[in-house]
Amino acid sequence: MSDDATASAVHATHMGEALREAEVALAASEVPVGCVYVHPERGVVMRGHNRTVASCNNTRHAELEAADRFLLGGGELCALAESTLYVTVEPCIMCAFGLRQLGVRRVVFGCRNDKFGGCGSVLSVHDDALGDAPAFSAVSGVREDEAVALMRLFYAQENVNAPEPQKRTRRQIELGAEAAAARSESPHARKADEG
Repeated sequence: MSDDATASAVHATHMGEALREAEVALAASEVPVGCVYVHPERGVVMRGHNRTVASCNNTRHAELEAADRFLLGGGELCALAESTLYVTVEPCIMCAFGLRQLGVRRVVFGCRNDKFGGCGSVLSVHDDALGDAPAFSAVSGVREDEAVALMRLFYAQENVNAPEPQKRTRRQIELGAEAAAARSESPHARKADEG
């Protein structure tokens, strides 16, 4: 197997862990974003998912939630910095800046964040000149279809936690139904259900 094929297989495996975290968020009526920090020697050192609703705090995105739990639990900042972050959706501008402050060197994400993305979709916070904060590399598109499907499922359902729930458009409902059907046919989804 070539180095590229090996890296792709490793990325797909770790993104599977992040997708499982996103599923936990979806089940809790949170925006389904999940992540794992993978250290080159220790493996997965922390996992997390969005907790903005549960915490009543709009800054509790998966990436920061997991980093805080790792550091507050006695984890070393250098171990976090040496890890690769696998996250289902491109980190937003806030999270990308926070990841730079933490010294994270690489982020692998599933789908782009066309409204708030900080790794190239809106701004390139990950590698812009920002004082002393080291830049990080970003890899996109790993298991993208599955990440998009989870987002479509979330936006197709009524958000019971919203202060003023919005009506779902016919298109959102149709995309949600398509996402549900695609997930049931996905070999990755079947594998996760069996495991």
